[in-house]
Amino acid sequence: QVQVVESGGGLVQAGGSLRLSCTASGLTFVNYAMGWFRQAPGKEREGVSCIQWNGDVRYYADSVKGRFTISRDNAKNTLYLQMDSLKPDDTAMYYCAAKTSGYCAASWSSRYVYNYWGQGTQVTVSS
Repeated sequence: QVQVVESGGGLVQAGGSLRLSCTASGLTFVNYAMGWFRQAPGKEREGVSCIQWNGDVRYYADSVKGRFTISRDNAKNTLYLQMDSLKPDDTAMYYCAAKTSGYCAASWSSRYVYNYWGQGTQVTVSS
C-alpha cells in the first residue's frame, strides 16, 4: 500500500522560512518524479514545483521561483521543499504527489498526471 505523508507546515511571519518534508512508502521512490502542490481556500490546486527522479531537473511556478527550492533524498524516500522569503499569499495547504514517470515533463503542474497524493500540511504566513 502506497503512503505519502507530508510534514513541516506551520505558522510563520512574512519573510520567514519553512522546510516541508514528504516521505513515501510502498513504492520504488527513485522511479517517481515528485511534485509539490498547494491549495488555498476557494482556489484551485496549483503546481508549485516538480523534481525529476534523479534530481537533475526541477521546475517551479513563477510565483515561487527564487524563493522555494525542491530537493529529494532517494536513499531516505524523502522529498523536501525549502521555502524562504515567505509571503501571506503563500498561505495554503501544501500537498506532495508522486508521478509514475520519473520525469516531470511539460505537464508537471497538472494535478491529473500524478498517481499518489498525501493528505497535506498547512502553511500559514502572517503579515
